[in-house]
Parts: sequence; structure tokens; C-alpha cells
Amino acid sequence: MKRIVLLALAGLSLCAAGASAQDVRYNFDKNTDFSRFKTYKWVAVKDAGKVNDLVDKQIKDAIDVQLAAKGLTRTDDDKADLFVAYQAAVAQEKQFSSYSSGWGYGSGWGGGWYGPGGMNSSTTYGQTDTIHVGQLGVDMYDSANHDLVWRGVASKTIDEKAKPDKQEKNLAKALKKLFKNYPPVKK
Repeated sequence: MKRIVLLALAGLSLCAAGASAQDVRYNFDKNTDFSRFKTYKWVAVKDAGKVNDLVDKQIKDAIDVQLAAKGLTRTDDDKADLFVAYQAAVAQEKQFSSYSSGWGYGSGWGGGWYGPGGMNSSTTYGQTDTIHVGQLGVDMYDSANHDLVWRGVASKTIDEKAKPDKQEKNLAKALKKLFKNYPPVKK
């Protein structure tokens, strides 16, 4: 019995660990030649929700690192090749977790001594938690005509109690995974 409960708890731990992984998606204009982009400038999205100044700096710094790794140079010049903007949001979701402590011997155990159904017993345990899911969207616009040419979104379950170093590490990891798809490869 203890072994079954331990296996169920281990399974829940693995599911919880998998739920916290980053989910990334991206899309791009297939007619854009991304090799011509060398510089970028930060711009704000009109009417977008704001984060505090500290988080804003952390997000921009993390994106700057990824764009520099892709060969792009940040500038404050309006003649930059790309305009880059981001939007961040945190939502609350309900997560239901359950496991069963089912045990028994199957039908007909004991030659029908306990009846045709055999001996089975099961208890299901459940729990509802509120989880916080952060989402960060990064948009890149061709500065020549202000057309959106690349958009990436990273989502992750957030541990609000995590220390700042851990939060920055998670942000960097999510953005590295997101920018793995920039510049996009045409098939």
C-alpha cells in the first residue's frame, strides 16, 4: 500500500515538473528577408499593460542578450532596421490534481469467496490549486513600413515565491528557447 502511494506521489511530482516547462510559439512573415536586419530599437506597444521598472529592465536585458547572440545591435536611432516591443501578462488558473490509491486482486479472487467481483478497494484524492501563468510576447516590426515580421510568445507557470535570481534564470531560459526560432528558417 505504501509503495502504491509513493508511486502515485512520484507521478504527481513528474507531472508538476512537466507543467512548469516553458511553452513557446512563434510566427513570421515568410516573405521577409531577415538577413537584412542588423539593428533594432525598443518601442512601446500602445495601450499595453505595464510592468514595474525593475521587471521591465530585466525583460529588456534578457531579450537584448538573445538578440545580440543573433547578431543584432541595439540602438536608440529611429533608423534602426527593426522595432522591438514586448507585452507581459500574468493570469491565474485553477489546477486540479488527483490520484487513486486503488488496490485489489481483480475479479474472482479467492474463487468467488468474496463474490463474483473479487476484492477491490479504491480511494481517490484530489486537490485544487491556484497557479500563476506568465506570458511574454515579443514583436518585431520592419521599421521601413511598420509591418509585423516576427512574433514569439513564451508561457510558463510562475513560482511567485521564487527568489529574484531564480526568476531571472527562468526568464533567460524561456527567452533562449523562444529565440531559438529567430531568424526563422524557411523550408
